[in-house]
Amino acid sequence: MIQFDNVTKVYEKGAQPAIDNVSLHIDDGEFVFIVGDSGSGKTTLISLMLKELSPTKGVITINDQNLNKLKSSKIAKYRRGVGVVFQDFRLLNDRNVYENVAFAQRVIEKPGRTIKRRVPEVLTLVGLATKYRSYPSELSGGEQQRVALARALVNRPRVLLADEPTGNLDPKNSEEIMELLDEINTRGTTVVVVTHNREIVNRMQKRVIRLRRGVIISDVKEGGYVED
Repeated sequence: MIQFDNVTKVYEKGAQPAIDNVSLHIDDGEFVFIVGDSGSGKTTLISLMLKELSPTKGVITINDQNLNKLKSSKIAKYRRGVGVVFQDFRLLNDRNVYENVAFAQRVIEKPGRTIKRRVPEVLTLVGLATKYRSYPSELSGGEQQRVALARALVNRPRVLLADEPTGNLDPKNSEEIMELLDEINTRGTTVVVVTHNREIVNRMQKRVIRLRRGVIISDVKEGGYVED
């Protein structure tokens, strides 16, 4: 569950709020698009969900945790329950596919036997079981994004945040990545996707939250990109 209650984020005193009195609720297992033009507040919203930022006002609750009260020492543990995929993949170029995914488990000190079981599972899920020895430079953009997805999923997060996951991909790979996110969602993971891609939003017919200048201007339960 993701809950924002009257959340405002101001970066500089006297400046226009990046997020302005936003309230929203996303249920466990939902698939939600967050859309809006550049500067609408999408990136700030994701950063608040990741606890990279704290709100100026309001309360944020995710996975039954009040982020306002989350101590610095507990942030890393909180983030284990939130997988993240970025537009630029952010893979470790000196490590192969297996090690890129395993790294997320090593960070939280999972035992070797767990890593050996879990990494092949998620690589199979994203269609890269035969590419485990390949390095990022040997993969296409779509394959690199699949590795990033596997890494985000390997610790079984309850929430997956995808920030412009198709931004660097061609239409075919974009469609495949979105189908994969849909499959992940059907397995019970809450998926929140930030995107500029209206075609994808219109095709998938999921819930769409639209921002403008830090304010939610529409929230459509099932539909496409709501035009002005």
